[in-house]
Amino acid sequence: MTIDEFLQKDAKKDLLKFSTAGSVDDGKSTLIGRLLHDSKSIYDDQLTSLRGTSRDDEQEIDYAFITDGLKAEREQGITIDVAYRYFSTPKRKFIIADTPGHIQYTRNMATGASTANLALILIDAEHGVVTQSKRHSFIAALLGIPHLLVAVNKMDLVGYDQKIFEKIKSNFANFAAKLSVKDVHFIPVSALKGDNVVERGSANMPWYNGPTVMSYLEDLYISSDVNLVDLRIPVQYVLRPDNKFRGYCGKMASGVFRTGDEIVALPSKKRSRVKSIHEFEGETTMAHAPMSVTFTLEDELDISRGDMICHKNNIPRISRRLESMVVWMGEQPLESGKSYIVKHTTKSTKAFIDSVRFKINIDTLSHEQSESLTLNEIGRVVITTNQPLIHDTYSKNRNTGSFILIDPLTNATSGAGMILERESTDIVQPAEGALAGPHSFPTGARSLVTRREREKAYNQKAATIWLTGLHASGKSEVAYELEKSLFHSGAKIVTLTGLTLRSGLTRELNFDLSDRWENLRRAAEIARLLNENGIICVCAFISPDSAARSKLAEIVGKNDFLEIHVDAPLEICRKRDKTGLYEKAELGTVKNVAGISFPYEKPEKPALKLDMRAISYAEAAKVVTRLLEEKGIVSGDGIPK
Repeated sequence: MTIDEFLQKDAKKDLLKFSTAGSVDDGKSTLIGRLLHDSKSIYDDQLTSLRGTSRDDEQEIDYAFITDGLKAEREQGITIDVAYRYFSTPKRKFIIADTPGHIQYTRNMATGASTANLALILIDAEHGVVTQSKRHSFIAALLGIPHLLVAVNKMDLVGYDQKIFEKIKSNFANFAAKLSVKDVHFIPVSALKGDNVVERGSANMPWYNGPTVMSYLEDLYISSDVNLVDLRIPVQYVLRPDNKFRGYCGKMASGVFRTGDEIVALPSKKRSRVKSIHEFEGETTMAHAPMSVTFTLEDELDISRGDMICHKNNIPRISRRLESMVVWMGEQPLESGKSYIVKHTTKSTKAFIDSVRFKINIDTLSHEQSESLTLNEIGRVVITTNQPLIHDTYSKNRNTGSFILIDPLTNATSGAGMILERESTDIVQPAEGALAGPHSFPTGARSLVTRREREKAYNQKAATIWLTGLHASGKSEVAYELEKSLFHSGAKIVTLTGLTLRSGLTRELNFDLSDRWENLRRAAEIARLLNENGIICVCAFISPDSAARSKLAEIVGKNDFLEIHVDAPLEICRKRDKTGLYEKAELGTVKNVAGISFPYEKPEKPALKLDMRAISYAEAAKVVTRLLEEKGIVSGDGIPK
């Protein structure tokens, strides 16, 4: 194999970025050092310089020194700053962020983990799950890291006892159940002795048959971690090499786009089509995240740094008010009324701290009332910016849902923020000194009556009941039966269907999928506004796409969204259909009736499934009412709570 062939093959490998996390002396640096050493990823001159560095007479090399290079780190035997190392195996390329375990360096750990695909959590087998293990695991979950690998280290010090490993695994799993991380894997290791780090089949732990740390890292599937659905390109620079070329440069935060795609530029909302796409190696017809590209448009639009390019039917939020979780990194505390510079994607603007809703107790994950955040504390903060920010929630898009707060006096990074779903209750006024005027508040935030006050007065809990199913499955009939029953019981309730939005049946089944999505989006926005005013909203739409329904839940708010599948077989729907659309579809004149030309994707985990073969519309409404009672939305017998 020639050097060019080797480089081409290496360039095609995917890249896994992972960070270490855990308490002091759990062995993070030692494990990483052993991983690099045993995978032959250390050069000979580095090995020579490490000879005789061990503080243990039995060991020739102290593997922790491979990443702990600072003098203070070697003197104290701890990690102080984040150390980044690159290495490669025949299967994959890696970037490691070895982060400190001391509580006073929590901000360093958050920095190192901010771009990771995986967090490698180290737990000392002698000490088990401690506070700092929980702290770092919580931060990893908060940062949206999709995978956790829990390495129970120092198994050699507990006699490689399987019972100790299983106990630690159980304790951590109970804690992890409270976090939003779905993929958690456990491996017993001895970083010092090399058991289960790179080589398979540890003679000391024959009871463990799973992968080693290295094989797990090499085989972990990460392709789905990249958001390729929502096109987001923060514009970084406008390129004008001559008067014939005007290109827009930026690193794609998420999504895919092609030449000919219709896009919208925010915040101007001007539309155009992609004329050409250029990357480092030349012109291409398609680009995807996280590529850095330059693209041209068919129309001359006024676009500059800080603007955002999106697809026309998938637009992020544009708002001056942010609900966010903040990891505080400043020496001076965060307090209400203070101003900072917020840097979000490629845009920077002034920001004011409206309030600190609460801070988080890492031990219990409980919320504690607080008016400030001090160094290394984490809390929920309300921020108002001078200029609107184009953003998504962090859970949806890590790149467009994150920001940093910069001290305007020292220019130091003071905090890292993750944007959350908007909280409709407990409206917070802007801090004193914030820009006043007609745009000082987000839409709907002028009212002096909160959602909680309305719900209390209406004696109910607002929610959106979203009925989905095939055309003529009985969605609208169930919706109106439910509305009638709850209304006569005293509930404040509104029903939305395709007809109430003037879309009509053929409109909902329109050829243009973008029109159908726009109707659904409008319905979700109306439902959200009704919920914010304490009103129960029932929506009945085909909404055949599961991905679209997920986006509708985000618009309404996942805590307020109840997806109910009105399940009726296609043959029953044909009999109930009075419009003739199914018959026309068979003749080929209507191409997108649900269940015929475009597939209806049944909800995988709906809040409720109604089998319309066995029950009437009124009976189905009663079943839904019982669900609302269980959820605390209304009380017994359909009476408002």
